[in-house]
Amino acid sequence: MNLYERMEEVFHDAAGAPALCCPEGEGWSYGRLLQATERVAGALASLGVGVGDRVLVQTAKTPQAVALYLACLKIGAVYAPINTAYTAAEVAYFLADLQPALFVSSAPKGSSMRGGVSLPSRSPSRTARPRAAPAEGSTGDRVRVETLDAAGGGSLAALAARARPFARTVDRAEDDIASIIYTSGTTGRSKGAMLTHGNLASNARALLASWGWRADDVLLHALPMFHVHGLFVALHCALLTATPTIFLPKFEVSLVLRLLPRATVMMGVPTFYTRLLGAEAFGAAPCRNMRLFISGSAPLAARTFAAFEQRTGFRILERYGMSETLMNTTNPLAGERVAGTVGFALPEVEVRVANEAGEPLPSGAVGGIEVRGPNVFRGYWRMPEKTREEFRADGFFVTGDLGALSDDGRLTIVGREKDVIISGGYNVYPKEVETILEEMPEVAECAVVGVPHADFGEAVVAVVVAEEELQQARLDEHLRDRLARYKQPKRVLRVAQLPRNAMGKVRKNALQDAYRGIFRSPAER
Repeated sequence: MNLYERMEEVFHDAAGAPALCCPEGEGWSYGRLLQATERVAGALASLGVGVGDRVLVQTAKTPQAVALYLACLKIGAVYAPINTAYTAAEVAYFLADLQPALFVSSAPKGSSMRGGVSLPSRSPSRTARPRAAPAEGSTGDRVRVETLDAAGGGSLAALAARARPFARTVDRAEDDIASIIYTSGTTGRSKGAMLTHGNLASNARALLASWGWRADDVLLHALPMFHVHGLFVALHCALLTATPTIFLPKFEVSLVLRLLPRATVMMGVPTFYTRLLGAEAFGAAPCRNMRLFISGSAPLAARTFAAFEQRTGFRILERYGMSETLMNTTNPLAGERVAGTVGFALPEVEVRVANEAGEPLPSGAVGGIEVRGPNVFRGYWRMPEKTREEFRADGFFVTGDLGALSDDGRLTIVGREKDVIISGGYNVYPKEVETILEEMPEVAECAVVGVPHADFGEAVVAVVVAEEELQQARLDEHLRDRLARYKQPKRVLRVAQLPRNAMGKVRKNALQDAYRGIFRSPAER
């Protein structure tokens, strides 16, 4: 079944109920969302977009953008959102790789916008060629461009207003592609993960059951819509149950504080929670109607977990997922939520920790995290060799994350395989070092990376956010009896903030590049 068909049924039944509640604008009911989706679907059909066609989307977070996503599902097209911060050169890569039938951009007519292609001065409803340098492998074909701006206007909105509603929802099979989500591309080029209607539907069912979604729940949504977290994890829970969503264009502490009393569920990245804790007004009172805070997309520091509980009485529920698999595990709704762990496998999902040959390791042993289930993607777009490399013969997907399972099946993530530091022939897992460093009162945040070293191959370096300079001697004292000497940082560097991507993950490759030469002699530099 087409995933949208499942939503469409509940939209009809809840037509008068609030769907997208916009604090700074007019709210949308489920009836209005249903009608808008049919009109946008009609506009797409009038442009020749059909079953299996890719639609590349780089737009602001608006109710109209939600309708665009749903319209793509409805007509059987493939929805491919990309980060709104991407530059024209970056967008050119996605255009060449995806070869979409349509590119929907936030750019106003005749302007050159940050994060997208430069549109020509003529009507954007015509075909357009990006002015950015063509990416390698580009066919040079023209790409049709429509606009959808931050106010919900633009050429696509105008087309939708005139279009004949597309009433019929196109049949899709469980294995048909619904969306292509590009990985963050922190190393090398981004890869397009092909997610099917079955992937999305099965994962949503598992989350609704695991998190006990209720008919009276109200979701506070401050996440971006170009990522799995905001688009599929958060939004699907509300849409498939026709419950209200407080729909914020972005995360702002003051706005979230004002609206929290109207919500029952909030999903966020760890940065959301640290920023809330930094506000004096934040505490138990704004959370009086909340039942659940969920964190993901990046590791949640144990210090943040503890401080949040002390301030509000709530224990944040941390879960684990990725673009290729959606959600894999979650801490329990009813039961112990352990700081630093990501809980147990979701229903129908299998998680194992294995060695390089794919052989399961005993409880407590660190190895590669592998996943199998209906949530796992179909493969990488136009990368069959890469797809084959990432799957075991028995169907398990090799995530690239490192972790360990407890006797009762609780998963703890140690880090990424590519982040492992090999110093003097020994493996150092950055997460282990970071967890201990974050216990120091001086350290607000930290990231541990490996950089070239003449004697050790790689040396462990700690990059910290701290109010005052952290002396090497103080760090050594804290770690002396807690970590083996080879794991201890040989240099500590203080920064104002850590570089992060749009979902709050620390860009460790940027730190490695910045400090690659710190152990070289002046002559070598």
